[in-house]
Amino acid sequence: MRTTNPHGNPNGTSRTTSRRHRHPVRALAVTTALALSLAACGDDGGDSDGDGANNATGTATAPSGSGLQLPKLDGQKLEVAAVWTGPEQENFKKVLAEFEKRTGAKVTFVPAQDPIINFLGSKIAGGAPPDVAMLPQVGAVKQAVDNKWAKPVGADAKEQLTKNFARGWQDLGKVDGEQYGVYFKAANKSLVWYNTTVFENAGAKEPKTWDEFMATARTVYDSGVTPMSVGGADGWVLTDWFENVYLSQAGPEKYDQLAKHEIKWTDPSVKKALTTLGELFGKDDYLAGGADGALQTEFPRSVEQTFTGGDQPEAGMVFEGDFVGINVAQANAKIGTDAKVFPFPAVGGEAPVVSGGDAAVLLKESKAGQALLTFLASPDAAAVWAKLGGYLSPNKSLDLASYPNDVQRDIAKALVGAGDDFRFDMSDQAPQAFGGTPGKGEWKVLQDFLKDPKDVAGAQQKLEAAAAKAYKD
Repeated sequence: MRTTNPHGNPNGTSRTTSRRHRHPVRALAVTTALALSLAACGDDGGDSDGDGANNATGTATAPSGSGLQLPKLDGQKLEVAAVWTGPEQENFKKVLAEFEKRTGAKVTFVPAQDPIINFLGSKIAGGAPPDVAMLPQVGAVKQAVDNKWAKPVGADAKEQLTKNFARGWQDLGKVDGEQYGVYFKAANKSLVWYNTTVFENAGAKEPKTWDEFMATARTVYDSGVTPMSVGGADGWVLTDWFENVYLSQAGPEKYDQLAKHEIKWTDPSVKKALTTLGELFGKDDYLAGGADGALQTEFPRSVEQTFTGGDQPEAGMVFEGDFVGINVAQANAKIGTDAKVFPFPAVGGEAPVVSGGDAAVLLKESKAGQALLTFLASPDAAAVWAKLGGYLSPNKSLDLASYPNDVQRDIAKALVGAGDDFRFDMSDQAPQAFGGTPGKGEWKVLQDFLKDPKDVAGAQQKLEAAAAKAYKD
């Protein structure tokens, strides 16, 4: 994420999204945008309800009526590593605190460096791995398994997964048919947020197609405001830009092929997508600070500068997922009033929807670690964070009333309603050396492309060389 990291994960062995109808996914994009445009996003709510007192059978039972039973773990200690910082870290700590309350275990949050797979490698080499890691790339889940770090999910957690998750989300956590990951957090990464005052002053309208999007950018520019804020210092933001353009323009089958490296990055479809993206990146005046400024702008700052500055913010629009709402609130702007959102414009026949997510993986076998996976697979754990806002759960058993407002309830309802029909973030499906490492692979090549968007062929060649090496390794 990455301060409010969206990066999610799908990789390798169990892709469930091929050859599926995309109408439910389109509905997700439309419903999300409509809901966010019409309602304000609150941050009400608190910790999970109830005490979860230990009962006579030696288990802690959820008072919410879910029937979840967890073992008594008094005195046992767990370390949980994640790259989350800021509000995401604080909210996840409240989830862990609820687990402590119900079991008596002591859980310590371990701030992880990005890329987390390298961080875990150093911890394991030093003989001090955390018990559980939240992995924001499916490629990282597969690497953890290939490195023999990850432990299979136990029977109780599998029972929760079967009961609470669509098969697509279950399969994303599998490697060679074995369950290793529990997806706890999801994201919709196909949204463009805009400053309503800027749009009103410019007379701009929400675009539905790429051509309309570029025309809207021109309208905002003519009004005296730079159209786009791009967090180019965080390479994952640029991969998300590419993936949305590519999915919409090349289609889901090509998307799946490129994600698996079944076609090369020198394919004509990649050339077409980079050329389209270059229509925006090549207009230096359309980017806050120009390309050089964008490359020095981290994701949180890209949101902040769009929603501060009164009538003259540094930009009128910013692209990224539902998690942008956290940063909008930190900018003291109100969703539905100061900030609204529209679906990523259709570049081809359909508007794209790209998802992401974070999976819990067990690194040290223990009763407490397996209990935590079971808890994270339950609606009880999801309810704790859902009440705090800035969170989407793929858990279909979570009561939608847990979300703090109608905006997030509608987003969650659409996400769960999509079932198995979604496309997962492509870079998160790749080996982390290619799709998830700062200063390397796809992140670095797309940063170079942002600076020189005319060199499409050079970018393709670099992407293919990096991908070929990473997939081979």
